[in-house]
Amino acid sequence: MFERRVLVRPACALLFAVCALPAAAQKESVKPGINKSFENPNVEDFIGRFEREGRDAFDHRNEILEACQVTPGMAVADVGAGTGLFTRMFAEAVGPEGRVYAVDISEEFLDHIHEMAKRDDLENVTTVLCDPVSSELPENSVDLVYICDTYHHFEYPQRTMASIHRALKPDGVLVLVDYHRIPGKTSGWLMEHIRAPQEVFVQEITDAGFEQIDEKPDMLGESYFVRFKKAKPVGKGPATGQ
Repeated sequence: MFERRVLVRPACALLFAVCALPAAAQKESVKPGINKSFENPNVEDFIGRFEREGRDAFDHRNEILEACQVTPGMAVADVGAGTGLFTRMFAEAVGPEGRVYAVDISEEFLDHIHEMAKRDDLENVTTVLCDPVSSELPENSVDLVYICDTYHHFEYPQRTMASIHRALKPDGVLVLVDYHRIPGKTSGWLMEHIRAPQEVFVQEITDAGFEQIDEKPDMLGESYFVRFKKAKPVGKGPATGQ
């Protein structure tokens, strides 16, 4: 059975407000307008941009899938699924007993993913319409969250990462793939487009309650691959619990 659309609102808003004060306090977008091109995207144009030779994530998609260590029966969230390249690969990898949540801010992308899943008989794909402050994933629902070339599009990274932290199971894993931002090496367009380098994004994710497991420094070209595990609850301190 194909699942057309899921939109989950947090059921424990009071608990979240107490346990995630830093995330709730983030009221300003870190880069206003970064997602304007996704408001009414031409899907075919983006297929040409995302699923093409020369794009790091596309050229190394099989290596990335292997490094994610996806196994049959897992629940995987593809956050920022776009045209669904990795959604389809994850759906094959987890098998009929698994589940893949294709999460995106664009209904047009989700419509496309839904149609592709129907075409390919991938009945284990669920589309999730997210918003700028939340992944809208069910609590404690996924084993792996995959964020590819999307973290730099998070306008409210603290709040979005808090929602991802809640969605991951206690032993859940987060994979980050994003572009390097290195002066003198990175292209001018990426230097302007990407708001911060790898170490800043890694620190933000660590601050959101994750611990880095490893990275694959030689696997990609202009991008990096880092794995994290879910660690302490968001907002919890060692002594005060705040």
